[in-house]
Amino acid sequence: MRPGPSPPPDDAPRLLDALRQQVRYRHYSIRTEEAYVHWVRAFVRFHGLRHPAELAQPEVEAFLTWLATERQVAAATHKQALSALLFLYQQVLHQPVAWMDDIGRPRTEKRLPVVLSVDEVARLLAALDAQPDGTLHALLGRLLYGTGMRLLEGLRLRVKDIEFERRAIIVREGKGSHDRVVMLPAALEGPLRDTLSRHHAAWRDDRARGLAGVHLPHALARKYPRAAESWAWFWVFPQAQPAVDPRTGVLRRHHGLEHAFQRAFKRALSAAGILKPATPHTLRHSFATHLLQSGYDIRTVQELLGHADVSTTMIYTHVLRLGGGAVRSPLDHLAEPHAATPASVRSAAAPAGTAPPSATPAQAAGPASYADPGDWLPFPPRRAREPAPCYRIRSPATPSCSAAATSVS
Repeated sequence: MRPGPSPPPDDAPRLLDALRQQVRYRHYSIRTEEAYVHWVRAFVRFHGLRHPAELAQPEVEAFLTWLATERQVAAATHKQALSALLFLYQQVLHQPVAWMDDIGRPRTEKRLPVVLSVDEVARLLAALDAQPDGTLHALLGRLLYGTGMRLLEGLRLRVKDIEFERRAIIVREGKGSHDRVVMLPAALEGPLRDTLSRHHAAWRDDRARGLAGVHLPHALARKYPRAAESWAWFWVFPQAQPAVDPRTGVLRRHHGLEHAFQRAFKRALSAAGILKPATPHTLRHSFATHLLQSGYDIRTVQELLGHADVSTTMIYTHVLRLGGGAVRSPLDHLAEPHAATPASVRSAAAPAGTAPPSATPAQAAGPASYADPGDWLPFPPRRAREPAPCYRIRSPATPSCSAAATSVS
């Protein structure tokens, strides 16, 4: 009988603390840390507070099966839980997980993004303006739609990240810890200057009260001790009141919360009468789709969105192909007056050399002078197939290029 795992020493950190240490050691985002802690805690509670070192493949499969069957979570949520448990056993408990390969993965689901039309975006932003405290929310909504930023990227903007002279905005530490440059819409230059002027008073009040400066990433607070208290590092969208930092316990002013804008966005969506299941991230999808509709190339849109692979940006081309006008439905042809009579019947009834019914003078000269065959045909004529290419290397049985062209023609 195989011996069980040895219990952890008394001075070892608690499981969730060790998990947080490993996540931060690899410089994962705070969102990844919160997700992994959530799923490990749920896994432990599902098995009656037993330590994961005492569990193995059957218990992991039972937990994932419960998520898929009882909770009916989406495939992406299922994968996230599996990734958290895989990280727990490999990086925290340092146990071999060869049995993880035997656990079934959920099938990848392809979903098209929700996209708002230009009119719907205008109605939504107007509804944000009409809210009692919608000044900042409306500005943030216009910024997300005008630049394609994610919600958290917009909330984390610093004063130094907005370059009015270049009309550019620097997005720092976006998804995947990558920086990128996006345009500063000319329509937002004035509102942003006014907002920064109002927030400068809040910054001066924090300095007068002796509050700690804003949060700085990594070890910049030690490298530049006074940078956190400078105006350049202050938030573009700060909270109305200071709050306690959950990691350090220091009272300081944080950037605006995602939930506040999400609630305002939901109210504006209802007020605008938009029935689509839109979220603040829909503004990013609408930004990319409307740029492609305006004729910008896919590489430009990829750079603005910060996608590492162009295949991620290609999802918006699928949205365009399904839009109105991209492909004409056969049902629309049935609604035309000429569609009641098939083309074969009309050609048999018309004398040779005469123009089709309701032909224009330009069409009466003959089939070669028809400006638009679709004006009288139920469907546009199919283009003749080009001859097959002739290759240089050929066997004795292969005809020559001229003979092949003659046979095709």
